[in-house]
Amino acid sequence: MPADRLRNVLQRIQNAADAAGRPVPALLAVSKTQPAEAVAALAAAGQRAFGENYVQEAAAKRQALADAPADLQWHLIGHLQSNKAALAAQVFDWVQSIDRPSVVAALARHRDRARAPLNVLIQVNVEGEAGKSGCRPDEVQALAAKIAAEPTLALRGLMSIPVPHEDPELRRPAMRRMRGLFDDLAGRHAGVDTLSMGMSDDFPIAIAEGATLVRIGTALFGPRSG
Repeated sequence: MPADRLRNVLQRIQNAADAAGRPVPALLAVSKTQPAEAVAALAAAGQRAFGENYVQEAAAKRQALADAPADLQWHLIGHLQSNKAALAAQVFDWVQSIDRPSVVAALARHRDRARAPLNVLIQVNVEGEAGKSGCRPDEVQALAAKIAAEPTLALRGLMSIPVPHEDPELRRPAMRRMRGLFDDLAGRHAGVDTLSMGMSDDFPIAIAEGATLVRIGTALFGPRSG
């Protein structure tokens, strides 16, 4: 049952935070490829933040869930193509996958100025993994400055997806480096408060290394359908 799964995950997050002596991070339910009915069931159990990989899939779910609680938050966690930025700026409350200046400019241009600024995270390819989205660590500050200069965007922090080593402990050095980048960014920009890292199989390590938001799908929804 969705409520049981949510309670279990929240308890595991609490336990990991207690064990590490860290604050309890926020939970993002990764709902990509899950049907709108599954999102509605988890929302009814109390979950409010949902993560999607594809702009059009998220737009369809938002439309299908028009009667859902008004305080649901929608996060884009997948790579954003520039030609989807106009729709993304309307659909999402957060975009966690900013990795290049062109996307910053496109999102800023298309975000309705009458709405609250779009919360954004810079995705960092901290290990330089070939074929993976994300900027280089040495590009973070320049990209952050571009975001901070846009009144329709709110710079909130960083996101990463470490190399998926079979042994999650091998992901710890990358997470530790991300925490260093995050602390440096927070020292330069007011409002930076979010370090998004950690998934179903490694979130206790991410929490120990300072994650303030963890992204969990399988443990909440079961295996993805696609």
